[in-house]
Amino acid sequence: MEKRKLVIAITGASGSVYAKILLDKLIQFKDQVSEIGVVFSKNAKEIWEYELENKSYQEYPFKQYEINDFYAPFASGSAQYDTMIICPCSMGTLGRIASGTSDDLITRAADVILKEKQKLIIVPRELPYNLIHIRNMETITLAGGIICPASPSFYSKPKTIDDTVSTVINRIFDLAGLKADTKRWGDSIS
Repeated sequence: MEKRKLVIAITGASGSVYAKILLDKLIQFKDQVSEIGVVFSKNAKEIWEYELENKSYQEYPFKQYEINDFYAPFASGSAQYDTMIICPCSMGTLGRIASGTSDDLITRAADVILKEKQKLIIVPRELPYNLIHIRNMETITLAGGIICPASPSFYSKPKTIDDTVSTVINRIFDLAGLKADTKRWGDSIS
């Protein structure tokens, strides 16, 4: 199996717990992933600190890039990153991607992933959606992106917030082509 090269972008949308569980679980994929680059939007770390009451984003073994670092490898298609996950994704970031505005590393990397026909997985954490949100999601979908709303499932009977969030994260891994051990619909529930 060829190892994956991933870009993980974390924006300032509410839902830092999704980003935390995503990064926690990615550590377990060393056999499936060769590179992981992480980029935070301007206010993502501030929201993380507010919602999770810690700075644990500093503790991950992944290379972090500054929001305006256009020398990051995934700012160019020649680096051959094959998957980008934006989790959580603000509607502002989603809108800039939909309009082709590459004004920071997150939107540039998303543009690169789309133009290279690779996997762009966007996890919006917003509700309700207005018509602008829906049309922007449609535009990204038509361009080849995948919209995966942060809508947890409950058939696995999650017991904690982390369990509930993991139902979304495991779905993201499925969409990214990573093999995750997860409860599937139809599995016996104990």
